[in-house]
Amino acid sequence: MKTKSFLLLLVALNSVIVYAQELSLVREDGKFGYIDKTGKYAIQPSFEEAKTFSNGLAAAVQDKKWGYIKPSGEWAIEPKYEKVKYFDSGYAMVAENGEWKYIDKTGKVLEVPSAEKYYDFEDGVALYRQGDKIGLIGTNGKVILEPTYDAIKKFRNGHAKVQKGDLWGMIDNKGKVVIPVEYEEIGNEYHPNGVEGMKGGSYGIITNGTFNTIEGADKVWGFYENSNLTYARKDKKIGFVNSSGKWVIEPKYDKARAFVKGLAPVAEGKNWGYINEKGEMVIEPKYRDAEVFTEDGLAPVKEKMWGFINTTGKEVIPLEYDITAGFAFLAGNDSKGFIDGLARVKTKKGWGFLDKNGKLLADKWFQNAEPFASVK
Repeated sequence: MKTKSFLLLLVALNSVIVYAQELSLVREDGKFGYIDKTGKYAIQPSFEEAKTFSNGLAAAVQDKKWGYIKPSGEWAIEPKYEKVKYFDSGYAMVAENGEWKYIDKTGKVLEVPSAEKYYDFEDGVALYRQGDKIGLIGTNGKVILEPTYDAIKKFRNGHAKVQKGDLWGMIDNKGKVVIPVEYEEIGNEYHPNGVEGMKGGSYGIITNGTFNTIEGADKVWGFYENSNLTYARKDKKIGFVNSSGKWVIEPKYDKARAFVKGLAPVAEGKNWGYINEKGEMVIEPKYRDAEVFTEDGLAPVKEKMWGFINTTGKEVIPLEYDITAGFAFLAGNDSKGFIDGLARVKTKKGWGFLDKNGKLLADKWFQNAEPFASVK
């Protein structure tokens, strides 16, 4: 009996730990607080302004000054800044007395080389500008890459597109060139199956140092998640290509999005449905809009409002919600649909979270609710 009670206690404690790993920023009665995945408040709504957790800390306002709180709600860094940004790679940019600087999670200032402008850390590096050129510094404050490029865009998956003159290439977060700067256009995100680009007026896929031209294409989109296919346009119609640039599904759709779980949303005229990787229409085009499936096996679809279907096309959650990403993109999370078993939705009653059965988390709506974020 004691053993059984002990095991039940362990299960309960583990559940608390799991739920405590992610919190959602919500607003109720004009104040911001944080809920866990049971819908209970982990931090009571007491802040005039606050941000989503990043790197284990969340920015919040007290007496018109910004600081950072822990998942317990206690101050990790006392509020004394005029402006703050999200932590990434262990550092955040803060403004004090009109001057921007980097701090670590204890509030200690990172010493960095003199520069005209600094940018947020991403994937272990931060951009800095000197004159009209941009370089990289690391989390030790040392220069990784001297100011070399006219532009370096956002780092994603440890890579970023770079520009010299009118041409583009890609580097990794060590400053190493992984795609030469010789393309008129290049995709925003590195993917092991290839990166979309344009060279000599032709569109194609850059794979293992080779530019694979897509016959007749006048636009191409990037690979998404684990799919071996991406989509491209030819003669105003969209089809799907592989990393070699070969048409696998001929261009005949008016719009398309990526394959996930072997299904991709496509539009014929104004109606959206889903095809498989053979190009067969398996969910008839009858929706005004449709998003990709998530790993939970559900996809948002729209008539007048949004709801969710499963991979057989069965409507599992009624089409009566809004699913806009809102301000989630500011924290690097602009996903729509289900994430780890919950979907963020909106009605006239407010914002909330649905489980895969359509049940409202804690049976409660909020003035605002941001996606759950790790507190680690």
